[in-house]
Amino acid sequence: MHSRKIQVKNGRLVLDEPTDLPDGAEVEVLVIDDDLTAQERAELHASLDRALEDSDAGRGVEALEYLERYRAGREDRPAR
Repeated sequence: MHSRKIQVKNGRLVLDEPTDLPDGAEVEVLVIDDDLTAQERAELHASLDRALEDSDAGRGVEALEYLERYRAGREDRPAR
């Protein structure tokens, strides 16, 4: 899978970087519409990268175990 940044200019999609895709290749564009600022998106990606590193290093937990721990922690906190 290839990831490229594309801008919209005058209603047209513009890719302003070289690509090694062959002529005639079809691409699918996914519009990111999530209300995150560039800083928030960078922080999210950094957090996901750390999570992958933890998982690769064997520091992960099963999803059910995580949810049980999370729920237990939530029960100890006062309601907002």
